[in-house]
Amino acid sequence: MSVWEAVTGQAAVVEQLRQAASRPESMTHSWLITGPPGSGRSVAARAFAAALQCEQAGCGECQACRTVLSGSHPDVLDTATKKVVIAIDDVREWVTLSVRTPSQGRWRIIIVEDADRMLERTGNVLLKALEEPPPHTVWILSAPRPQDVLVTIRSRCRSVALRIPSVDAVAGLLTERDGADPALARLAALAAQCHIGVARRLVRDPAAIERRRQVLDIPKAASSVARAVVAAGQLDAVAKAEAETVVQEREAVGRTRLLEQLGEPGGSRKVSNYARARLREFDDESAKRARRSQADTLDRALIDLLAFYRDVFAVQCGARVDLINALDADLVAEQARTSVVAETVIRLDAIELARQRLAGNVAPALALEAMAVMLALPALAAQHMSK
Repeated sequence: MSVWEAVTGQAAVVEQLRQAASRPESMTHSWLITGPPGSGRSVAARAFAAALQCEQAGCGECQACRTVLSGSHPDVLDTATKKVVIAIDDVREWVTLSVRTPSQGRWRIIIVEDADRMLERTGNVLLKALEEPPPHTVWILSAPRPQDVLVTIRSRCRSVALRIPSVDAVAGLLTERDGADPALARLAALAAQCHIGVARRLVRDPAAIERRRQVLDIPKAASSVARAVVAAGQLDAVAKAEAETVVQEREAVGRTRLLEQLGEPGGSRKVSNYARARLREFDDESAKRARRSQADTLDRALIDLLAFYRDVFAVQCGARVDLINALDADLVAEQARTSVVAETVIRLDAIELARQRLAGNVAPALALEAMAVMLALPALAAQHMSK
């Protein structure tokens, strides 16, 4: 099985990357892969890295392909981060590593996910390495949009743009890889708006479906300000709990590994002063990752809410399109019947404004409560926006 089979719905990009991997003598050494959330940026980056290390440009069967895809290849560093911003010290370490000769593979490859999280002073550390990388080094950066990345960085990279895969492509992947029922796979692909990771969670994790239904409780509660505010508060609590659960599971493993690396497997009460200091640093970073995880979870919930009102808008306008929320078509129809297009537009704007506020580090509870009021009282929201 080729490494490219995991890159769903991106035939043009796959051909471009395959051609590059097949011609190492003329290949660009700095790449920027962009695409909306769910388009498969990280999957494409790892597939490209595997193809570069493979003698057959991505056969999927050799040791090089298997180790790259599993994250265990010694010459491929995947720098996926859960921090709010990428630390400058991390970038310095990557640059230092990039000049080292590969120990086993054909290339030294450094994958920088979320390159849009680099501040300008951090990005400046990377510029020289991108512009004049060693002949054995390849940088693969990724971000949602080219304009999200510092212009000084993207100007030094060859850009590859992914698109959101089609509903059929995502549904086919869920059916073939996850054994999902075809009808359920299509509904999950629609509900996830073709975000592959979200769609897979919807067909594999019943709790994910329940969390999504809690998001759709907000339109039901929008008949009064009080109920809408309570529903928004519940959404904040659910996002926080989900983020804490995910981070705790991941950090428990990371903490154990750190203690083993420090030669202190006994626990934090019996460790040396040096190890205790390292553990404090680890805990500080964990708190930052938890905040980022909560922000990402909330943003995903608001995207689901936007999708609901998009469906309402489509029904109100008589558009002949598939509903994203096909599983909740009755709720969509009821909302469309009991409101008018102008109110739906105001509600869409209110949700987008909440997303902008959250991205600007406004307290989640405040941003969500303000959104809830605007959802419940669109007329009042219209007056507020006109001022």
